[in-house]
Amino acid sequence: MQQPSFADRQRAAAEAKKHQVEQYRARLNDPEFAKRQVARGTIVLARQARIAERKAAEEAQRARAAAEKAAQEAAERAAQEVALQAELAARQAAAEAKAAREREFQEALLNTRKARKSARKAKKRNGK
Repeated sequence: MQQPSFADRQRAAAEAKKHQVEQYRARLNDPEFAKRQVARGTIVLARQARIAERKAAEEAQRARAAAEKAAQEAAERAAQEVALQAELAARQAAAEAKAAREREFQEALLNTRKARKSARKAKKRNGK
């Protein structure tokens, strides 16, 4: 069995290529092919429109979520500020109450000392 020569192989390849080109040109002239291409184009455009709508909806959802998150964070910051102010007011009130108790205690000590001193003086006067 003899194998085809290089020239035979080249000729067969050229004929196959020529045949494929003829088929392609025939397909381009076919009206059904044109209809199918138009239908495919329509499908592609519809798909792209759906994708664009989906992306727009996702962007809108992201924007809404971001706005809600920003509003929630602002509310949390405001609540934290109010809580901080309340805590500071409570601490200040506690410090003032402690200072008042300390003043009362010091006054009571001073009054006790004065009472003892006056009692000593009275005893000394009565004793002389």
